[in-house]
This record gives sequence, structure tokens and C-alpha cells, in this order.
Amino acid sequence: MGTETNWVYRVDEPHGSDGWRPYYNDPERWRGTITADDSSKGPQYALSLVITALMTEWKAAGLHRAKSVRILLWRNEERDDEDADTIVEMRPSIHAELPASDQTPAQMRIPAQEHADAVGVVVWRQ
Repeated sequence: MGTETNWVYRVDEPHGSDGWRPYYNDPERWRGTITADDSSKGPQYALSLVITALMTEWKAAGLHRAKSVRILLWRNEERDDEDADTIVEMRPSIHAELPASDQTPAQMRIPAQEHADAVGVVVWRQ
């Protein structure tokens, strides 16, 4: 106990046939390192901080301004996208019109966030 892990994250947005590009007009704002206790909850903790920051910004700007994004998370240092330890994609409003009974677990809403009923979350790798 008492050890820590650095989780490096980057938030990207889709860019047509070019794939992905850094999110927002200030890419350094959505790229960084989060230090967490070295436990099985470390990656979830880091992701929750990034998701909370995104949801807070979207709520402040109006949820209609939210964009689809993906969050890449690596242990210790950023590497190639394919080598990310976890990739989570957030798609605003993609499943908001579906009743909960018609959603798969990956499409379920984030219950801890106000207005999260308009955001779908897809976990690609964990």
C-alpha cells in the first residue's frame, strides 16, 4: 500500500476520414496526468475525473454543445493509441431517445451526473 500510479490521458474528437484529433481548440487542456493510488480502482478514478470535467464543461456551455469524444488512458506514459490501457467513447444524445429497457449495458446512462441522460458511454478496452 502507499504506492501510486500515473495515468496519462488524452481526449480526442472525431475528424472525419482523418480519424481523431485533439479535443477542443486548446488540446493541452484535455491532455495530462492523474496520479492515483496503485489499486484496481486507479484507472476508473482517473477516467471519472476526466468524465466529470467534460460533463461540467458541457453543462456550463449547454449540453447541446457537447461533442462526441474518446478518452484514452495509459499507465505511466502516453504511447500509440492502439496501446492505450483503456479507451472510452462518450457520445452525447446518441441514446437519449431510447427507453432504458432497450439499451445494452454499454449504452446505459451515467447516473451520477446531472443531465447525463443525454450521454451514451461506450468502453472499447478496459
